[in-house]
Amino acid sequence: MNIMDVLKKEGLTMNSRYKGILFIILSALCFTFMNVFVRLSGDLPSVQKSFFRNLVAFLIAFLMIVKSKEGFKIEKGNLKFMILRAGFGTIGILCNFYAVDHLVLSDASMLNKMSPFFVILFSFLLLKEKLKPAQAVAILIAFGGSLFIIKPTFTNMELVPSLIGLCGGICAGIAYAMVRLLGQRGQKGASVVLFFSGFSCVVTLPYLIWDFHPMTMLQVLTLLGAGLAAAGGQFSITAAYYHAPAKEISIYDYSQIIFSAVLGFVLFQQIPDRYSVLGYVIICAMALWMFFYNRRPQEEAA
Repeated sequence: MNIMDVLKKEGLTMNSRYKGILFIILSALCFTFMNVFVRLSGDLPSVQKSFFRNLVAFLIAFLMIVKSKEGFKIEKGNLKFMILRAGFGTIGILCNFYAVDHLVLSDASMLNKMSPFFVILFSFLLLKEKLKPAQAVAILIAFGGSLFIIKPTFTNMELVPSLIGLCGGICAGIAYAMVRLLGQRGQKGASVVLFFSGFSCVVTLPYLIWDFHPMTMLQVLTLLGAGLAAAGGQFSITAAYYHAPAKEISIYDYSQIIFSAVLGFVLFQQIPDRYSVLGYVIICAMALWMFFYNRRPQEEAA
């Protein structure tokens, strides 16, 4: 291989990495607005909010597939991974929406942002990607940081919502590991979003029929906004993990905490307590450490 081939290959690699970074920051902004709209929609059940969020995403993905004229297709051997992505993704959304309704916005977002650590963990367990000792240590310390947000005491009235929020982060981690695997197996991103959104709508529809809560026009509009923001976030996060592995771009997902803290203060006058802030610092520090740790082999090889 001559020098031009090497430079061309490196350029393509860097370009793909930067696209992954751009998409993951865009997804963080979109998901922040999704959480804001979910909060603004009031005291509707989380399942009802999830249904309308995913219905909008489903329609957008459907229109994109129709426009592309490629059609919906599940590549051979990918169905079980599509179901795993959709199943855990649905549970993750329900948990996240419940946490958003019951916690400070930045607390709920940070617990959900434990997902990049769980992506690394489940990529090791399910995709057989190598897990280094330093990564394992970072996951354990980050989990310790999450305890400052959860505050696991019997006097903490927000303990249950916090644990549900953490469960949402775990499920999201599994779902995004499946997104990474599906990308490696040649599954189109729009098909992944369409299947996931449709699956979630079908799963939540029986509950919606059984216990539908009438909505005002404002609630309909806020849930429409949540759906549009979620679709943007879903397509962006799918594109991000298609372009680059989690270890190279996951740190940028934490930009959502900044977006959430600012909007939570401006719109809801929410200020996280000192223990939550300490948890933020610990988790973000571990994410930053992992980012530089994972870049070291690339820099040494350069």
